[in-house]
Amino acid sequence: MRRYLILIAIVIIAFIGYNYLYKEHRNIEGEHAQYSLTAQQIHTEFNDDAVVSQKKYLNKTIEISGLVSEINKTEITIGDMVFCQFLEPITQQGIQLNSKITVKGRFIGYDDLLEQVKLDQCIIN
Repeated sequence: MRRYLILIAIVIIAFIGYNYLYKEHRNIEGEHAQYSLTAQQIHTEFNDDAVVSQKKYLNKTIEISGLVSEINKTEITIGDMVFCQFLEPITQQGIQLNSKITVKGRFIGYDDLLEQVKLDQCIIN
């Protein structure tokens, strides 16, 4: 009887561990943005106190608006302050340099060297 209890406990622990490690991927597109800021506002927050801002935004869905300063195949930089990485190539024709844009994505960190906020899984709102 004791062997069966140990076996059941091992199976339960393995099941819980598997579900903890292999969670479903987040769908940023379907999530509501927890914060909505301009590129200048978030840049100022990180310049004032990067540690507090990192804790505040890390792994949260945020919405950033500003002027496009750089466009690549799957990346846009907003105001030279926010780097946005998309899962798929950007195909919208209306996006041009210095045009106003709003992007929603997951905050993944702040690059001290380039002084840029980094977002991934971005979509254009």
